[in-house]
Amino acid sequence: MIDPRSYWLAWSKIPKIGPVLLKRLWQHFGTLQQAWHASADALNEVEGVGGKLVEIIVKERSHLDPAQLLTEHWQKNPNFWTPSDQDYPQLLLEIPSPPPLLYYRGRVDLGENQGITPLVGIVGTRSPTDHGRRWTWNISSALAKRGFTIVSGLALGIDRIAHEACLKSGGRTIAVLGTGVDVIYPSNHRPLYEAIQEKGIILSEYPSGSPPDKTKFPARNRIIAGLCRAILVMEAPMQSGALITARYANEFGRDIYTLPNSPDVVEAEGCLRLIHQGAEMIIKEEELLEMLGAIPQLDQPQQVSLLSETKAVVEVNLDLDPKLIQVLQRISAQPTLFDTIVSQSQLPASEVSGLLLQLELEGYIMQLPGMRYQRK
Repeated sequence: MIDPRSYWLAWSKIPKIGPVLLKRLWQHFGTLQQAWHASADALNEVEGVGGKLVEIIVKERSHLDPAQLLTEHWQKNPNFWTPSDQDYPQLLLEIPSPPPLLYYRGRVDLGENQGITPLVGIVGTRSPTDHGRRWTWNISSALAKRGFTIVSGLALGIDRIAHEACLKSGGRTIAVLGTGVDVIYPSNHRPLYEAIQEKGIILSEYPSGSPPDKTKFPARNRIIAGLCRAILVMEAPMQSGALITARYANEFGRDIYTLPNSPDVVEAEGCLRLIHQGAEMIIKEEELLEMLGAIPQLDQPQQVSLLSETKAVVEVNLDLDPKLIQVLQRISAQPTLFDTIVSQSQLPASEVSGLLLQLELEGYIMQLPGMRYQRK
């Protein structure tokens, strides 16, 4: 039997097939092996795949041998997960664009991947003020001591401070790179890189040897947002990459917290804009810890299935509208993610949002932080 990962690798070699289309192919066919051998007519049925792209797929896959690709790939990239692997991070499975291949170096903690250990992202400018430095250090240290894993991007400034404070406090931290996991950027972060590799983990969607490229870092930011229950933007001018992370976090239904400062401080302009758009303000360290402590664990410490519905054993009022029942049956006494409800109910997200509000008003469910819902 051919390793399923070989097909994730092979599909990633097809031009114009990115993470979003790969997820759609996976969901549509059940496995990427079936998708690989599907006819042109069958491929045309997948949303976003058609016309010239089908011609490209048919042409390119005729030159590729998935099993051989995997054998060659392993020589330089021995450690990686695909969405079909049990150890793939659960929260990443729920975003529209999960990395087809997620490379890693360091110490794997399955509690993080299964959603048992809460992950919090801390991001911000490469040129923080003393105010931003002090708050980042204190908050990262406090979270590490409370058992949170800190996720950041190994960049200069806020990222570095967050990683270092976490390690100094005896916590685990995850660095998500915009390079291969074996490429240290910036190069003077080698001691920090080695410390994270020893006590935490390095992640990237790019294979070994991939050099820095400014086009890769925005994509890296979606992984930071996707891995975490909450994102903390400590300082960010209006053109900061941290705001890209915040935008992804908002799209993925994550909680966003940000540090306020004077409107006269350039490094605070992006944070103030986030507050205007509804982000929670970081006012007191204790208050933040209390709010983050309310973030629940995932429903089950096992891989989330994107291919079949979970049959929730719940009693419902059969007098309800059928669509309300359809949504309610996807919610149990354990917190359930909004994206999971949408995926399992097979209804548009906008419609699910309205139905959830109606169920909440009628007293059937309650909303929790992080776009999660629970039966009362």
